[in-house]
Amino acid sequence: MACASLLPPAARRLEGKVALITGGASGLGECIARLFCEHGAKVIITDIQDELGQSVCKDIGLAVASFVLCDIVKESDVEIAVNTAISLHGKLDIMVNNAAVIDDAKPSIVENNVADFERVISINLTGVFLGTKHAARVMIPARKGSIISLGSVSSSVGGVASHAYTSSKHGVIGLTKNAAAELGRFGIRVNCLSSYFIATPLTTNFFKLDRNESDRVYSNLKGVFLQKEDVAEAALYLGSDESKYVSGHNLAVDGGFTTINPAFGLFASSQ
Repeated sequence: MACASLLPPAARRLEGKVALITGGASGLGECIARLFCEHGAKVIITDIQDELGQSVCKDIGLAVASFVLCDIVKESDVEIAVNTAISLHGKLDIMVNNAAVIDDAKPSIVENNVADFERVISINLTGVFLGTKHAARVMIPARKGSIISLGSVSSSVGGVASHAYTSSKHGVIGLTKNAAAELGRFGIRVNCLSSYFIATPLTTNFFKLDRNESDRVYSNLKGVFLQKEDVAEAALYLGSDESKYVSGHNLAVDGGFTTINPAFGLFASSQ
């Protein structure tokens, strides 16, 4: 089903903008790509899933969506992806650093090995660094742009995920703040978007819980399930001119999870 925008021009919040989305062939990245196109953007989707990425772009519409095979840990791949946006559309307005992995949970640090740790850091943090670097390379001459990196509740608190994943996502916030401090003088905004648990096969397998169990055990905001569309809407806000003075911020879409310490039982029995 092609996603030619049905919105009237005045309602398209990204009309005329060009966005690059890493890890856009499936999951949250695909959802962001589709929403951006609906709001008038042209998108470059990158991923290591070649056939799936091509299929998503064809479904969205090749007039507005293009695919570039890209391994985000390889700088040459990231450079080519950004250059493709420039060659196709003459600019890059929005960079979404979305691609990431979740490693196998090994709660004891003694059981962790350095190779697995470095792999997660390489994809989840170095990949964001490379995306930010090459987006900045083409945004600086334009004196504008929005860079959005996907964090997690694990960007702010400990004890939710593995040592490697938590370290990588904490690093994304640090990189976001540092890049915002540098790039603001060029009119470039840099923000992080950190969501709560979204029930996907990847995450439910990691937490060993189904959707109902994850809501019961972890969620602070009861009666509402976070959907990937909710996170995509937050990315739309950060990419649009509506957030023109928002930079260096970590936008938490987590129902208050990272604000609440469940060990404090003052409100636990309140109705």
